[in-house]
Amino acid sequence: MPVFIPSSLTDATRLLSNNPSAHLVTGGTDLMVEVNFNHRHPETVISLRKIPEFQHWNIDNKSGVVHIGSSVPYATMEHGELAQALPALAEAARTVGSPQIRAAGSLGGNLGTCSPAGDSLPVLSALNAIVHLHSETTSRSVPFAEFMVGPKRNSRLPNEIISGVTIPLTNGWQGYAKVGVRNAMVISVASVCLAIHDGNVRVALGSVGPTIIRGSESEAWINSVGLENVTPSVAQEFGERVRAESRPIDDHRSTAEYRRHAVGVLATRLLLRGVQR
Repeated sequence: MPVFIPSSLTDATRLLSNNPSAHLVTGGTDLMVEVNFNHRHPETVISLRKIPEFQHWNIDNKSGVVHIGSSVPYATMEHGELAQALPALAEAARTVGSPQIRAAGSLGGNLGTCSPAGDSLPVLSALNAIVHLHSETTSRSVPFAEFMVGPKRNSRLPNEIISGVTIPLTNGWQGYAKVGVRNAMVISVASVCLAIHDGNVRVALGSVGPTIIRGSESEAWINSVGLENVTPSVAQEFGERVRAESRPIDDHRSTAEYRRHAVGVLATRLLLRGVQR
C-alpha cells in the first residue's frame, strides 16, 4: 500500500487527481481502526499532516471569524486563545478519545468521516461554520448545513481536499455536552451544542439522526419567547421541543428512546447555563 506525504496543497491535489481512489488522512484515527478490524483495505493513502497551511489557525477579530486548518489537532483546541474564542469547540475537543487521539485527530478527519457521532460536528453546525474545499483546478466554500448529506456521507467531490473551516465568532455564551456509555474515551450516544449570538439561540444535535440536526423549530420558539423570559419551566419546554426534532435509532450503543430523552435533558441544561452566564 503506497503512502504519499505531500508537503503542499498543490502537491496534494495533484496526487489526488492522479490517484482518485486514494484515502485521505490527517491523523488516521478513524482509518486505522477500520484497517485493524479488516473493514477497509485502502490501495493508496495520501497523508495531509505535513501541509503547513493545514496546521495553522488564526483569529481575525476584525472580520469576526476564526480559521482552523484541517490538520490542527484537537489538543490545540482544548486550551489557550483558540479555546477562549470557541469555548464550545474546546469542550467538544476535550471529550474526543484519549490524549493520544486528541494529539492526532482533527476537524478535517471528523468532516471527512462525517459520522453523526462526530464530536466537533454539532459545534460546527451551531456556529454556522464554512468548510473549505480545494481541487487541482478549483476551490469552493460550503456551509456546514450543505456539507453533511447523510451518515458518513458529505458533499466533497472525489478530487477535492478539505483544507479547513471558517467559524464566525459569537458574542454570547456557547457550550457543548454529550452522554456516552462511560465517562471518558467514548463515542457519543447523544450530544448537543447550544450557542447564543445577538440574543438568539442556536442548537445542534449529534448522534440522534442520519446527519447533525439543527433544531430550527426549537430555535424559532425560544427566540420568540426571549432569553430574558427563560425560567426552568421554559427551559424544560425547550428541551421537549428539541427532543421532538431528533430522529434517533436503536443500535448497539443505545436505544432511540434514551437518545431522544438525553438530547432534551442536555438542551435544557445548556440553555439554563447560557442564561445564567
